Amino acid sequence: MTLSVRQIGPCFVGEVSGVDLRQPLSRQEAAEIEAAIDHHAVLVFHDQDITDDQQMAFALNFGERENPRGGNITRKEDHRLDSGLNDVSNLGKDGKPLARDHRAHLFNLGNCLWHSDSSFRPIPAKFSLLSARVVNPKGGNTEFADMRAGYDALDDETKAEIEHLICEHSLMYSRGSLGFLDYSDEEKAMFKPVRQRLVRTHPRHRRKSLYLSSHAGAIIGMSVPEARVLLRDLTEHATQPQFVYVHKWKLHDLVMWDNRQTMHRVRRYDQSQPRDMRRATVAGTEPTVAQQAAE
Repeated sequence: MTLSVRQIGPCFVGEVSGVDLRQPLSRQEAAEIEAAIDHHAVLVFHDQDITDDQQMAFALNFGERENPRGGNITRKEDHRLDSGLNDVSNLGKDGKPLARDHRAHLFNLGNCLWHSDSSFRPIPAKFSLLSARVVNPKGGNTEFADMRAGYDALDDETKAEIEHLICEHSLMYSRGSLGFLDYSDEEKAMFKPVRQRLVRTHPRHRRKSLYLSSHAGAIIGMSVPEARVLLRDLTEHATQPQFVYVHKWKLHDLVMWDNRQTMHRVRRYDQSQPRDMRRATVAGTEPTVAQQAAE
């Protein structure tokens, strides 16, 4: 069966058929998939009953694995997975849903905010690939916003205003907006803000996009209130329904997205029921701006 892609979202998102992710990709297949994600920004693969190793092997067709350190507050000895995948479930090491007052659960609620994966890193992530191993029976949809379309829809005056702006991103900004302020000194050092451009240009097709995230909490040269009003306005603009695709998860779906061109968020779900989602993250290759001490 030949690999094919059809658009299913309002202005982006492709549904891929004709490929079995349990099998190694040919160079041609990998090239076709990367060309498809360059164009569609989000790809959906149905009925992919894969192992952790198979998921990671698929991801490595598109770059190196991102080092997960610094992306969460879970101690190494408490990790549920040892495969190199990011655990974005609601499960503890014992395989049961985390208690509602568990520190890791409270921290992970930040995934309900619009964000781009790893924008809090000096070199942010390229692709994310999320596999549904156990689907929650109620809620838990993931929404994706096309940040290229959001940028294109801005007026020329706003485009000129934001063209060269630099933001500071940190997990402490996104979690702080939900009232999570409980950090050790080691975590504060680990989550030190990094700088990212507000407008990015894709390295292949050169299309511009907004680079927004709940992790962005300041803009260089602006007061914090002024910066946050602008960031909120831009986020509201970029996440209007005409720019958003809602993915309703089915068992063994795999969704792959380009963090350079999209934002996403998970919607609330029944936390008393298990939801096992595992993410492979492909590392970015360069910073959006030369990093300086964000003091």
